[in-house]
Amino acid sequence: MIEPGLVKVLHKLCNHLNTDEVVWAVTGSLGFALHGMDVEIHDVDIQTDKSGAYEIERRFLPYVARSVEFSSSHKIRSYFGELNINGVKVEIMGDIQKRLPDGLWESPVDVCDKTCLIDCEGIIVPVISLEYECEAYYKLGRTEKANQIRTYLKQHVHVNSP
Repeated sequence: MIEPGLVKVLHKLCNHLNTDEVVWAVTGSLGFALHGMDVEIHDVDIQTDKSGAYEIERRFLPYVARSVEFSSSHKIRSYFGELNINGVKVEIMGDIQKRLPDGLWESPVDVCDKTCLIDCEGIIVPVISLEYECEAYYKLGRTEKANQIRTYLKQHVHVNSP
């Protein structure tokens, strides 16, 4: 079950971010929980593109805790920003790229291609698919989390064979 405070923040995000205007989706632990996984949730993580990161910041200006700017580490880079809505940290990540084994960077993630819609207490929330999350965690070398997602998928997603 998702805490009421997190649900309120999700509803606020959905009410201010029409997916026809801003490409975005919930990712991370809240995304896992929206898919039905039993995980501890500490914050709200949002994936978007570069322009979406700046637009989310603009629409939530009174809540900006860290302005959107390009940030890079050894394995991942994106346009990163942070909001604080009702005491809940909301991390914004735009145009996420992961470093490939050959040292080059993959193309930015196309959030639209990786998103599904999930009903959360009467509001439709765009959420990154678990299949993509699993793949991304493997690429980042976070095999424990990737294995946890893969196990959940094997137990809960039933594909009809031809």
